[in-house]
Amino acid sequence: MADKLRITQIRSTIGRPAKHGRIVRSLGIKKMHQTVEHKNDPVILGQVKKVSHLLKVEEV
Repeated sequence: MADKLRITQIRSTIGRPAKHGRIVRSLGIKKMHQTVEHKNDPVILGQVKKVSHLLKVEEV
């Protein structure tokens, strides 16, 4: 298992439940196609799992 995750938003939160938008925002993603890196821990993995249909995740 990798030490970090590279997370990129590939789909819009428009038309999705407000909770999905808040989760993407809490990951530090502010706009489409923005990439952020986070440590690979259970909290981040849980958030990513909730909105996995909106994100692309790569192990770094």
